[in-house]
Amino acid sequence: MKLEDWIAPDRTALLLVDMQVDFASPEGVSGQWGLDLSTVPAALTAAGRLANAARAAGVPVAFVGLFTTPETDSDAWDERMRRRGADPEAAPALCRAGSPGSAFVGPQPQPGEPIFRKTRYSPFWDTDVDAWLKAMEVDTVVLAGLTTECCVADTAKDAFNLDYHVFVVADACAAYEPDLHAGALKMLDLNTAILTDSASTAAAWSI
Repeated sequence: MKLEDWIAPDRTALLLVDMQVDFASPEGVSGQWGLDLSTVPAALTAAGRLANAARAAGVPVAFVGLFTTPETDSDAWDERMRRRGADPEAAPALCRAGSPGSAFVGPQPQPGEPIFRKTRYSPFWDTDVDAWLKAMEVDTVVLAGLTTECCVADTAKDAFNLDYHVFVVADACAAYEPDLHAGALKMLDLNTAILTDSASTAAAWSI
C-alpha cells in the first residue's frame, strides 16, 4: 500500500499535540526557563500546513493540550522534582487552565474541531479522545506537536497500544534539544510509529 492508502481521509484523524504558549513561545514558561525554542517556529508552520491539508481533504482535526489546575497537579511530579534537587513550589505551573500560557499557538482550532484537555503527557490517559476516534470510525492517527520526546512520543505509544496505526510527522514536531528530537524519532520509528513529513502527508491527502 501507498501512503495515500494508509492515511486515507476515511480512516484517519490528525492530532495536534501541545502547541501552546508555555511550550512554544518565548513569553511562555519554557521560554522563561531559557530552553532552546529555535526549532519550534518551523514545526508550528509545518503543522499549520498539515492542518489546512487535512481540512481540505476532510480528515478530522483535533487539538490536544495540557490544561492544569492545582487539583490536577501530580504528587509524583512534585516529588520527582524534589528528588532531583528542585523546589516544585517555586517552579511556575505549566499551562494553567484559562491562563495565557495554555493558549494554542500556530494552527488554531476551527469551529467544530474538538479540543482534548489533558493533565498528563498523553490524552489517552484522561480524556475521551479514544471514544472520539472510535466514533469517527478512525483506525489511524497522524501526530504533530510538542515535544517530540515527551507528549508526542507518549501519545504515539498509547495510540499504538490501543491498536491504532500511528504516523508521526517529523518536521511538524520539535524538541528543545536536537539530539532529543532525533532520538525520539528513532525510538518511535523502531517501536510504534511510521515517520513521515508534512509535504508527503499533505500530498497524500490531496490525491
